[in-house]
Amino acid sequence: MIPNKPLTEALYQEQVLRARAMSGEEKVLEGLMLFDRSCRIMADGIRDEFPRASREDVLRILRERLACVRRLEFKP
Repeated sequence: MIPNKPLTEALYQEQVLRARAMSGEEKVLEGLMLFDRSCRIMADGIRDEFPRASREDVLRILRERLACVRRLEFKP
């Protein structure tokens, strides 16, 4: 399906307006929920990649990948 540009722009504008209307506390909570969702998606991918991994192994790999991302983001 090819995205409809006017619709895409309208949805983006709606997101921007919604974000501007949020309090600082709401923005922080939204960020935490987004991070949690991202971690769950990453953990699902790790379980798919390593189907025999224990819960502890999945968490260890997830932490390693997050640490790698942090190093890449803050690399001078």
